Amino acid sequence: VQLQASGGGLVQAGGSLRLSCAASGRTFSGYAMGWFRQAPGKDREFVAAIRNSGGITKYADSVKGRFTISRDNTKNTVYLEMNSLNPEDTAVYYCALRSRLSYDSTWWTPGQFDFWGQGTLVTVSS
Repeated sequence: VQLQASGGGLVQAGGSLRLSCAASGRTFSGYAMGWFRQAPGKDREFVAAIRNSGGITKYADSVKGRFTISRDNTKNTVYLEMNSLNPEDTAVYYCALRSRLSYDSTWWTPGQFDFWGQGTLVTVSS
């Protein structure tokens, strides 16, 4: 599986960005996808995840109400719409694919994801 993230860049506080992650090498529609981020000097953290059908999503509290995850299974692509960005959102954002077919309460955690993209840098200036 190959995951290619794009859409990062420099934006002013209060601005918006949309990240995209294109998947190849595996049937995309059957698997959950997630976005994670890592700020300088910090551990990688969960941002948002979406199940295979797109009907169930989960968000970190820090982005709830500002970020929206979605997917287009016809394009093998998952998106992260980010609004009301603030400097604390500055990080490298990674997309990931979860290849397991069953779900439990931890389905959205980093250890559940098997394939990772290369990351795209988002910088929010104050």
